[in-house]
Amino acid sequence: MSQSQLWDDVDDYFTTHLAPEDDVLRAALRDSEAAGLPSIAVTAPQGKLLQLLAQIQGARTILELGTLGGYSTIWLARALPADGRLVSLEYSPVNAEVANRNIARAGLDKIAEVRVGPALESLPQLADENPPPFDLVFIDADKANNPHYVEWALKLTSAGSLIVVDNVVRGGRVADPGNPASDVQGTRTALELIGQHPRLSATAIQTVGSKGYDGFALARVLP
Repeated sequence: MSQSQLWDDVDDYFTTHLAPEDDVLRAALRDSEAAGLPSIAVTAPQGKLLQLLAQIQGARTILELGTLGGYSTIWLARALPADGRLVSLEYSPVNAEVANRNIARAGLDKIAEVRVGPALESLPQLADENPPPFDLVFIDADKANNPHYVEWALKLTSAGSLIVVDNVVRGGRVADPGNPASDVQGTRTALELIGQHPRLSATAIQTVGSKGYDGFALARVLP
């Protein structure tokens, strides 16, 4: 058995016993694939982790950067109370259309809102609305702009908020300072910004699974 097959098998086992997908979640993945969206959504155990983090936070407001087909959005929105709010920013109109259908099918369209356009344009517009601080921010968009996304997350949160940055290992490439790829350099700059920022306490975790070798960073906003 190959290493990747073993990782897949363990993920399947975890999904079956700890993070089972219902018809809505399976349909979200199926419709995303049918629409030609890339197969880069979080896994079910990762989605359940996001949901648990939001519940542990007692989150009432969530900001997501990178909607794709709305799979992670559904996991997160299900952690919110009936009067909660999730704003998800998505660059692609095609992705957003698929996500909106998936979110509506899940019965979450009154809680979750998808805004279309480059996140670095949507974020200042969102800030201009002076929303209540977001309790959780999930950053899973283009990696080159991760430093900017972290800076915006700090502007839109308050003490006690949680910032989650996905895909920070990049198959191990993040450890190579000489790697010129924009996703690597963007991720390295974001991690170094987080590590040096006086208002953030953070760590990063390496993971293996159905999505290969990667990981995520967790940062808590300090007073």
